[in-house]
Amino acid sequence: MIPTSNPGTADAGPADSATRAATPEVIVIGEALVDVVASAEGAVEHPGGSPSNVAYGLGLLGIRTALLTSIGDDDRGRAIEAHLQRAGVALLPGSRTPGRTASATATLAADGSATYDFDIRWELPAVAPASLPKVLHTGSIATFLAPGAAAVRTLLEQAHRECVVTYDPNIRPALLGSQAEARTIFEELVPLTDVVKLSDEDARWLYPDLQLEDTAARILGLGAGLTVVTRGSGGSLLATADLQLTVPAVRSAVADTIGAGDSYMAALIYGLLARGTDGLAPAVLETLGRTASKAAAITVRRPGANPPTAAELLADLPEDTAPEGAAPAEVAPAAV
Repeated sequence: MIPTSNPGTADAGPADSATRAATPEVIVIGEALVDVVASAEGAVEHPGGSPSNVAYGLGLLGIRTALLTSIGDDDRGRAIEAHLQRAGVALLPGSRTPGRTASATATLAADGSATYDFDIRWELPAVAPASLPKVLHTGSIATFLAPGAAAVRTLLEQAHRECVVTYDPNIRPALLGSQAEARTIFEELVPLTDVVKLSDEDARWLYPDLQLEDTAARILGLGAGLTVVTRGSGGSLLATADLQLTVPAVRSAVADTIGAGDSYMAALIYGLLARGTDGLAPAVLETLGRTASKAAAITVRRPGANPPTAAELLADLPEDTAPEGAAPAEVAPAAV
C-alpha cells in the first residue's frame, strides 16, 4: 500500500516538539546513539544512529516527526534528546530508559568514508504509538539486533496495512550474525514494507551473487512496491514492478559521508508525502530520486550527520547538475 498524500507542514521550519508529537506525519522506530568520529585531528561526538538521523532530517524538512527509540539517562542521552528537539522531533513515551546510551565509533579514511565499531544493546519498550502516522519508518541495527528487533517486527505487523512503511536495512556487518541469518531477517521484514531503500554496499553484502538490478527485482518480488538502491557517485536506481529508473548523483565536494544515506532516506520520505496523485509514475520517481540525491549531496559537504533544511533542499545549488558526461534519468524495463 502506497497511498498518496501531502505533508501538512512541508514548507514549515522546526516547531515545538509537543505540538508535532500530537499528530506526527511520520513515526521512526529505531536506535539513537552517539557517533564518536575519529580522524587525524582527534575525536568528536555527534548524535547519530540511522533511524534517529532520519527523524532529525525529517524534522528539519518541516515534517511532523516522532521517534520511538531507547536512550539512557546519561549525558549522551540528554544530548541526543536536545538535538532532536532542535529539529522539532518528539520522543515517544518509553524511549528514555535507565542506563547507558549506545555509541558508534566512526573512523574516517582520507577520502571521507567511514568504518564503524559499536557499543550498543538494543531493547525497545513494550509500547505502541497511540495512533498511526502517514508513514512509519524503521531500519538499521533496530531491525536485526535482539531483543529489540522482535518488538520492531511486531509493530510492523500491526501497522503495515494501515500506513506506508519504509525500510532501510543499513547493514552493519560487525553487529550481525551470518550473512544467511541477516538475509533471512531482512526478507521476512520486506513483505511488511512498501518502500525499501538500501545502498549498493548493503545490496552486495545481502546478495553477493546478484547484480543490483536483480537485487531490486528480488526485493520487489518479496512484496515491496518501490525499491531504491543508492550507488554513491553513480546515482541511484529506483525500481517498481513496471520500470527501473536511474537518476544521476548531484556532484559535490565531500567533507565526509556520515549520514548521507540517512539524509537521502529522509528526503525520499519527504518526497513520498509531497508527490500528489500520480502514484509511482516515472516522473514521480525521477523527482523522488533527484530530491533525495540533492539532500545527500548537501550532507556530504559538511562534517557529521548534518542534513538540509527544507529551504536548503528547495534552493538552487551551484553543483545541482549531474557530473559532466552523465546522461539524464533513463527508464528501462523492470528486471525479471
